[in-house]
Amino acid sequence: MKEFMMLFRHIPNPEYQPSQEDIEQEIKKWQDWIGSIAAQGKFKSTNQLGYTGKVVKPGDVITDGPYAEVKEIIGGYIMVDAENEADAVEMAKGCPILDVGGHVEVRAIMELDL
Repeated sequence: MKEFMMLFRHIPNPEYQPSQEDIEQEIKKWQDWIGSIAAQGKFKSTNQLGYTGKVVKPGDVITDGPYAEVKEIIGGYIMVDAENEADAVEMAKGCPILDVGGHVEVRAIMELDL
């Protein structure tokens, strides 16, 4: 098994005001999708990222982030075990972010000899 990270990217819609029912349905979709990966014994961890932060650049330059000029944000991630990249991509096909126009970036985790 290899370890992969799936990054969830989307363009936020500031005008979208979901109802409590909409929020609950969306949470359920995510729980079901992550639960299906866990049921296969391939789930490692996941987190949602905050909407604000800082960007540290060379020369001790610190700016507010994420980048203001970039409309797309990374909203969260999941770490999974997969046989190979194709297996990880197949898991990503069920991600709820795809239902709202977002996409999933699948990346292998590199092993470092430190």
